[in-house]
Amino acid sequence: MAFEGLADRLQGTLQKIRGKGKVSEADVKEMMREVRLALLEADVNFKVVKEFIKRVKERAVGQEVLQSLTPGQQVIKVVHEELKDLMGGEQSKIAVANRPPTVIMMVGLQGAGKTTTTGKLANHLRKKHNRKPLLVAADIYRPAAIQQLETIGKQLSMPVFSLGDQVSPVEIAKQAIQKAKEEHNDYVIIDTAGRLHVDEALMNELEEVKEAVKPDEIFLVVDAMTGQDAVNVAESFNNALGVSGVVLTKLDGDTRGGAALSIRSVTDTPIKFAGMGEKLDALEAFHPERMASRILGMGDVLTLIEKAQSTVDEEKAKELEKKMRTMSFTFDDFLDQLDQVRSMGPLDELLDMIPGMNKAKGMKNINVDDKQIGKVEAIIRSMTKDEKLHPEVINASRRKRIALGSGTTVQDVNRLLKQFEEMKKMMKQMTNMQKGKKKGKGFNFPFMQ
Repeated sequence: MAFEGLADRLQGTLQKIRGKGKVSEADVKEMMREVRLALLEADVNFKVVKEFIKRVKERAVGQEVLQSLTPGQQVIKVVHEELKDLMGGEQSKIAVANRPPTVIMMVGLQGAGKTTTTGKLANHLRKKHNRKPLLVAADIYRPAAIQQLETIGKQLSMPVFSLGDQVSPVEIAKQAIQKAKEEHNDYVIIDTAGRLHVDEALMNELEEVKEAVKPDEIFLVVDAMTGQDAVNVAESFNNALGVSGVVLTKLDGDTRGGAALSIRSVTDTPIKFAGMGEKLDALEAFHPERMASRILGMGDVLTLIEKAQSTVDEEKAKELEKKMRTMSFTFDDFLDQLDQVRSMGPLDELLDMIPGMNKAKGMKNINVDDKQIGKVEAIIRSMTKDEKLHPEVINASRRKRIALGSGTTVQDVNRLLKQFEEMKKMMKQMTNMQKGKKKGKGFNFPFMQ
């Protein structure tokens, strides 16, 4: 996950000062040295680091911090606020045209994921804002670029405007806007050509497209994996075109996160979206405050709730609640829940969004392996209908048959059956607590030992 190394270093550094009843300037100085190293190792621009440390230090040694009742926590609050401001402070939303369609130009180098991001953005606008976008294939140079966008359009059941690779991008863009007006599309997203590196010919063509269609937004798609180079690319495009927003791709990968922390400060261009995976629904609006919280181990409950609301079937959720109350939860219901949770994204990322989960006993170095979940699914699918409804009938010979059918061991089957029983007990506790029968009595998830 992005920021993993940075997050570990910062959380470790801040933990030393968190519970201190008294904090001295020397403590702050020592902490700032560690924070500086953590940011530089994350490939954050050195000028950005210098300015960040200066601001935090000035605030952290101020009277309202050092003389407060909880100085350690106040210092962490300062770091959180400055980290949030470094990434833009507030969420930057898409500008909307006074008269539709709103035109968005997607620009960037080859390999950054521009064409896929064009599809992701269209999907985001439709799902989150109920919009009707038109995708425009204006990259006439890269082999199969037009075909790639058309394939994405089919996957999303969205229209793609194309005039082939023998018509100029300027003409394609102009005709696409006319088509959008005729078809009542409220957004036009233009996938423009990229290059392996920034060159004059590329910029001239993009300037011509900009002049012809006067876009409401120009989004620069940047590969977060390229680190400091991403900032240099952003500067070049911004100087030539006046970029209005940045979309960081591959922020879910093994990236140090320096680009995300540097781009806003260096170019004064807001990060509007972050690509968090390869699927066409893996695009998130970028919230500086939420990202700062995740980096500092404070969780991100709002994003978790939004993910749940967009993926969880409301009718199924009500049915599940009823089954929990009546203690009729079965292995089929368990499979349904697994599918819905998995559709929200990688489980380790979901755990990162829960405040304090990284500090919970046994959770620090937990490795959520999708293969283990696949093993659980295989075991359940190897059960008969009766066994799923009544697990108590699963005796020794049935356990051997289920293990053989699922390619697992009897021990794996035993473990799942035990966890399922513990989970049902936990549900009973929750139901009783809601009824007020067991006030104050806590419970543990079976996997949190």
